[in-house]
Amino acid sequence: DPGKDQSYFLHAVDRSALDDVTFPLGEAHKDWVREQARAAGLPNSDRPDSTGICFIGERRFDDFLATYLDVEPGPMITPEGAQVGQHRGLIHYTIGQRHGLGIGGGRGQPGKPWYVLAKDTRDNRLVVGQGSDHPWLFARGVVTEAPHWLIDPPAPPLRAQAQVRYRQQPVPCHVDPANEHLMVNFDEPVRAATPGQSLVLYDDALCLGGAIIARPVPDRAAEAPIEVSAAP
Repeated sequence: DPGKDQSYFLHAVDRSALDDVTFPLGEAHKDWVREQARAAGLPNSDRPDSTGICFIGERRFDDFLATYLDVEPGPMITPEGAQVGQHRGLIHYTIGQRHGLGIGGGRGQPGKPWYVLAKDTRDNRLVVGQGSDHPWLFARGVVTEAPHWLIDPPAPPLRAQAQVRYRQQPVPCHVDPANEHLMVNFDEPVRAATPGQSLVLYDDALCLGGAIIARPVPDRAAEAPIEVSAAP
């Protein structure tokens, strides 16, 4: 069931552990499973899906993170270096985020929404820009670290499909394994490839493995006037 597939999160499972694992519902769609449960009279057959993070309870995810991580407000700037606001702490934002920034289109190009473009962890700056098609939002490739394979490590060059976030449509790519890193070049620019998140590789429905995004290779119209450090 593509809508419920969890392989993006499970790509880092130890390969040897999969030798003794079976997934009896692995080929089933959720609607069919509910029908079978309903026919069997199971009381949870119509229970709503759970989509949250089970171990944090009813807390907001921001509040959960703030319990364990330092939160320091800082400047919100454009790629040109102009300050347009204050952020509440970098942990509260993700690349490509639109809502919750607290700045309106009137501070730049009226009517164009603002998006998170980058997080400068060295100087505690949040880089934002206007428009869902802003060049900073797109990467033509990524450099990854800590690759983990569910197949025998392939010899280059490898053609595969890459997914940089859950439920993203996989994009055809060229993968060049190099020591402890992977250089992944997308056939078309990918939006919001975020350092620290997983890049997972597929051969159609088969999950090949994945790695952690260290940095995107920008697909920018021009290089930025400011320097951005985005350490994982």
